Amino acid sequence: MRADATQLHEQITASVSLLRRHLDWDAATARLAELNARAEDPDLWNKPEAAQAVMRERGRLADQVEGVQRLEQSVSDAMELIEMAEAENDTATADTLVEDLKTFAAEAKRREIESLLSGEADQNDCYVEVNAGAGGTEAQDWAEMLMRMYMRWAEARGYKVSITEQSEGEQAGIKSVTLQVTGPNAYGWMKTETGVHRLVRISPFDAAARRQTSFASVYVYPVVDDKIEIEINPADIKTDTFRASGAGGQHVNKTDSGVRFTHLPTGIVAASTQDRSQHKNRVIAMNMLKARLYELELKKREAISDAAEASKTDIGWGHQIRSYVLQPYQMVKDLRTGVEKGNPAAVLDGELDEFMAAALAQRVGATRSEASANSQ
Repeated sequence: MRADATQLHEQITASVSLLRRHLDWDAATARLAELNARAEDPDLWNKPEAAQAVMRERGRLADQVEGVQRLEQSVSDAMELIEMAEAENDTATADTLVEDLKTFAAEAKRREIESLLSGEADQNDCYVEVNAGAGGTEAQDWAEMLMRMYMRWAEARGYKVSITEQSEGEQAGIKSVTLQVTGPNAYGWMKTETGVHRLVRISPFDAAARRQTSFASVYVYPVVDDKIEIEINPADIKTDTFRASGAGGQHVNKTDSGVRFTHLPTGIVAASTQDRSQHKNRVIAMNMLKARLYELELKKREAISDAAEASKTDIGWGHQIRSYVLQPYQMVKDLRTGVEKGNPAAVLDGELDEFMAAALAQRVGATRSEASANSQ
């Protein structure tokens, strides 16, 4: 067996072994069988909320368990075919199958990291806020580029993305936007993006074509699960209504459909202009406020520092988590993990998995060497 295939097989086997342990394999498969049985019970949908909870858990477990089973089968098939190709001196086929093994190794590593998403809200959907830093049009254009990057990343994973609130820039770009990202482990993955992002490029808005540095902040927090009760004293909320801004549309500019809630004890603000109905925007904004308060409570419980929130107030030098350099060279570097990619265009088109996985592994202390040491 060729050495590269053997090495890849060993890597995948190690990842799958860790996957099974992290998932508590026997318990996970037993639970999935139980949920499958419940899903086939016609009486389940007599209680729609309970049914949706069952289906969400079933979908998450099925993705994990069946994903591992498919991966193991695919790797086994590839190894057998490589042996056959080598026996027939079919180098081209063997090379193609080794490339398949590389893809399987990347998937195994991703699933290994994803199996460590054990935080209280990691499996939840999330909100993603992007705010332009100082710098006017330059920063606002950069904020819009980040919004597009996250939308492309989410859509490539099969997640649903909707714009909850958006404030347009004066000439180009956006001042701020709030996205809702819906999908399995959305918060677990995206929480690693909280922080300040720095762009260096030749300005498209400068006639002298000078190099400019722009900043924008990203803040991610989980959508509150239906099972979690968040109590808010009405006296603690300041409510404002306003006319939504944006290009096009008549109704949106003629009525005060936008809603903004300010939670006075914490200073947390939640706003929605997503719908033309003020009533619906009130519901959306209240859900966002509850999510922010829940996320704040999570941080207290987990004793996580307030650095993410503090970073929102100082969007500039010394606070960035990642630099995107387009000039004078091409490089995206994560300053927390050291991960670098020499193709900024691909990153800005949504190729963020490598950055997220490294940051997540760092946060949970789950590098392969540590995991192996703990298993011995």
